[in-house]
Amino acid sequence: MAREDDKNREKPSPRFHGRVEGSGRACAEAGCDAPGEFRAPPAEGSGYGSEGPRPYRWFCLDHVRAFNARYNFFTGMSAEEIHAQQRPFAGWERETRAFAHSGGDVPPKWADFSDPLDAIGARFRRAAEPARADGRPLSELDRRSLKVLGLAADVDRRGLRTRYAELVRKYHPDRNGGDRSFETKLQEVIAAYTQLKGAAAFA
Repeated sequence: MAREDDKNREKPSPRFHGRVEGSGRACAEAGCDAPGEFRAPPAEGSGYGSEGPRPYRWFCLDHVRAFNARYNFFTGMSAEEIHAQQRPFAGWERETRAFAHSGGDVPPKWADFSDPLDAIGARFRRAAEPARADGRPLSELDRRSLKVLGLAADVDRRGLRTRYAELVRKYHPDRNGGDRSFETKLQEVIAAYTQLKGAAAFA
């Protein structure tokens, strides 16, 4: 009967036993000559040395079991320190780099290299371009149209109309003594104004 129980009993997987064989270390327990095949945390209060964290201690199976039975993470901590460690978000108070894009982020230096197909640089230029203060989104086409008109991203509808009128007067052939050399420029201005007039940012 005992043999059948032994057969049915689950045996621990040899992959997860924690033993490090052939390390050549001796058990750290005083007076023990068995090989130290099981790793344990460094001595309490040893903290970090000048070379980084203190090395692990190594024990034989019997002594690592005894160590685990008496180990207490909170040894030497005050009540406040214990409470701080037990909070569900312990460790999250450390300052880390934000994942969200902030205005202080600058494009990496490699964004400045020649990019004739604009495969990489466009993304960083878009990030560097100012957004509207009212939070209304500007598409890439809106930004190009603003550039044609020579306007900032924060211009309002009235400023848009005023600038459009100025440029039409400047480039229209009737204002230039019949000179048609500015026709292409005039068409660009009209197209840019038409685009912005219907854009969500100027609705």
